Amino acid sequence: MEEKFQLKEEFIKQAEEISRGAELLPGGVKELAIKLQKSKESGKPIRVKLGMDPTRPDLHLGHTVVMKKLKKFQELGHTIVLLVGGATAMVGDPSGKSETRPALTKEQVEENAKTYFEQISKVLDTSKAEVVNNADWLHKMQLTDLLKLASNVTVAQMMTRDDFAKRYAEGKPISIHEFFYPLMQAYDSVAIDADIELGGTDQRFNVLLGREIQTAYGKPNPQMVMLLPLIEGTDGLVKMSKTYPEHCISLTDSAKDMYGKLMSIPDTLIVKYFSLLTDISDKELKDIEERLKTENPRDIKMQLAYTITNEYHSDEETKKAQDEFVNVVQNKGIPEDIPSYKMEKEMNILDLLLELGFVASKGEAKRLIAGGGVKIDNEKITDITLSVPAKPAILQAGKRKYMRLV
Repeated sequence: MEEKFQLKEEFIKQAEEISRGAELLPGGVKELAIKLQKSKESGKPIRVKLGMDPTRPDLHLGHTVVMKKLKKFQELGHTIVLLVGGATAMVGDPSGKSETRPALTKEQVEENAKTYFEQISKVLDTSKAEVVNNADWLHKMQLTDLLKLASNVTVAQMMTRDDFAKRYAEGKPISIHEFFYPLMQAYDSVAIDADIELGGTDQRFNVLLGREIQTAYGKPNPQMVMLLPLIEGTDGLVKMSKTYPEHCISLTDSAKDMYGKLMSIPDTLIVKYFSLLTDISDKELKDIEERLKTENPRDIKMQLAYTITNEYHSDEETKKAQDEFVNVVQNKGIPEDIPSYKMEKEMNILDLLLELGFVASKGEAKRLIAGGGVKIDNEKITDITLSVPAKPAILQAGKRKYMRLV
């Protein structure tokens, strides 16, 4: 008679810590704890998958939410499989998109992928991860292989996706190739024999389809999925994305920019950022929630900004970024190391802002001035026809852009 499985408390605690803030399907924390315990007892590491499509060259703090979960699995001795979407990126993930995404070329994908692992290594040890590229198997598939894969999903299933259903209802086009994206991602789980797949909540359909496709291809215990909440950008409204660079905090940002952007988030995001973007304990998180009831949120936000910035920059750079923020924003001072621009002649303020790269268009310059975001020698500019004389002055655009005019 088979001995009854006894789940140990230590593995329940491990599962609870790893899954904080996440949704686990199916079976929740208990199912993950069972996987962790069986892995330990058998000596066979869990294979944890994260797929990344190199559609843009930079990663941002939103990406680190799943990376931090991978780090916890890695610290427990499990196998991290970093899957570069060399094939899927050429299709483009339609998740959450209101229109067909433009396809990338093979060259664009390879160029964007070059910086990914350097940025990922700021969070976890990429040298100990298994790195694969789905182009290695998806580009080799024959038509018969593709038809076999597609036969496992119906059009009705595909149309249950919110993005497809919404676009269909609005009469917006849906290209047939977009149906293949979730199929390709699901087949990746077959190819690498994934036990757990991580993704944002917008990936729910894709990662759950991975379970179905694994079952169809004979895997007896299909992958669990861990869904992580999406982080809003600095405006607190839309998810952090390179599509909205003004609200995005990139891993390649300087310490000064990262700290300043973190200080600009709304107070309502402080707890969420602490929970998903730092490694603080549950007890420390509860302390933060209690302090927010009585303390100035700005002070707690400074702790948050320092903690996160210090993860990606040295102590010296982080301290300098904080000191400069205090000087410039709180004490209304001027940064010490601002660049200089030599003015040869008088210039219209709109032309000057455009020339300096402070804005992308004259329309943006007009909006910045209308919002009181442009100052010369600390005096707000309100006249869009102003001619700026060729003489020494300090020009400020927004909260963090300065230029010394000489």
